[in-house]
Amino acid sequence: MFTGRFIQADHLSLLEARSHTFKRARLRVSVMASLDVVTVGSALIDHVYTLSNLPEPDGGAFVHDHTTTVGGVAANVGTGLVALDHDVGIITRLGENATEEVETTLRTRGLDVTRVRSGAEESSYTLILRGPGGERMVVAGGQSVPRLRLDDTDREYLADADVVFASAYAPDTAVAELVAARERGEIERLVFDLAGPLSELEGRGTTPATIDRVLSVADLFVVGEVAARSYFGGAVADAVSALEHRAVPRAAVTRGDEGAVLITDERAIDVPALSVPIEDTTGAGDAFTAGLVHAWLLGEAPPADAGRFAAGVAALNCTAEGACGRLPDEASVRAFLADD
Repeated sequence: MFTGRFIQADHLSLLEARSHTFKRARLRVSVMASLDVVTVGSALIDHVYTLSNLPEPDGGAFVHDHTTTVGGVAANVGTGLVALDHDVGIITRLGENATEEVETTLRTRGLDVTRVRSGAEESSYTLILRGPGGERMVVAGGQSVPRLRLDDTDREYLADADVVFASAYAPDTAVAELVAARERGEIERLVFDLAGPLSELEGRGTTPATIDRVLSVADLFVVGEVAARSYFGGAVADAVSALEHRAVPRAAVTRGDEGAVLITDERAIDVPALSVPIEDTTGAGDAFTAGLVHAWLLGEAPPADAGRFAAGVAALNCTAEGACGRLPDEASVRAFLADD
C-alpha cells in the first residue's frame, strides 16, 4: 500500500530504537507471568530470491540475490508489536531442521518462546520471489505449522493474554479451538487475519466453515485484497459491504498501494496509502496489522487515527529488506507521520 516518493529518515536512530525496545521486552518477558499479546501460527524460514523479473507462466528469471530470514505471519506480527513496546509471546511448531535458527531469532527479537515446540517433520518455509520494483510472489511448503496443536499449557498461556492473534495459515484445529475459547470468554480479545486465498489454505490452514465462525467472535478481522476476493467473492467493495453487515466490531480490508478500508459501527473509513522509497514490500500487511492492534485495539485510538498509524508502521517497514526489515517504535512512527 505504498508508492515511491522519497522521505528523510534517520535509519541509524531507528535501528537503535528497535534494539533498545527488544532488550526491554526480553527483560520484561522473563519476569512477567502474562503478556499483552500471544500470536498463534506460523514462524518459519523465508528464502528470499531477488529476481530480474517475476516470471510469467512457462517463463523464466535470473536470481540476482538470495537471502534467508525468519518470517511467518505470527512471527512478523509479534515482532512488530514488540517493536511497539508490547510483551509478546508466540505459539508455533518448528521442524527439527530449523528449530535452533528460528527460536534463537525470535528470542533475539524479544518474543517469549516458551511455547515454541518442534517435531521430526520438515520445518515450514516460504520461497519469496521479489521483482525489481519490490513486487513479490510467495510459495509455501513444509509440515511443521500444519501439525501445530494446542495443549493445556497453551490454553493457560492464551487465557492470560490481553489479545490473541492468529491468521488463516494456522491449522484449522487450532483456530477452531481459539474461536470456541473466545465464545466461552476464555480469551479476552481475538484478532484474525485471513492471510491467503481459500485455495492456498486447503489442507493446511483455516477452513471456510471456521472462518465463518471467526467472523462471529473476532474483535478485529483483517483481510487482504486477494483473500477477500476468494472468501467474499467479487471486488474489495463487496468484501467491505459484507463486513459492514456482520457483527465484527472492527475490520480492515487492505489494498496494497491503494491503501486500506477500516469497517466499524457499520461504516467504512478509507485509509490513504503513504509514500516511501520502496525497498521490499514483504511483510507490509503484517506490519500494518501490528500497528492496527497497537493503536486501535490496545490503544483504543479512533479508527481513522489508528489506520493512519498502522499505515505508517507498514510504510517504514517497506524501506528495508525483509518482512521485519525496519519495524519502528511508536516515536518513529509519530515523527514520520508528522513529516508526511
